Amino acid sequence: MKPSDIIASIGVIILLIAFLLNLYKRITVESRAYTAMNFLGASTCCFASFMIGFYPFVVLEGIWAAFALVSFINVPRGTSLKNK
Repeated sequence: MKPSDIIASIGVIILLIAFLLNLYKRITVESRAYTAMNFLGASTCCFASFMIGFYPFVVLEGIWAAFALVSFINVPRGTSLKNK
């Protein structure tokens, strides 16, 4: 496995964990944890795509990461767990 494959796999795992946690109602899409995981996962995938020169995916993941970062900054503190 190449380093870019390992980095991309880590990013995808982070994104899938966020998706599954939301799917099973452990975190909400409005939570800081969810947006942080989206930012980290998308950023990692963006970097891995850059490493292999797959620029359409760099754009996709870069935009995903940017929106996740904006969302993370705008989410009020204390919302990292599911609100009941």
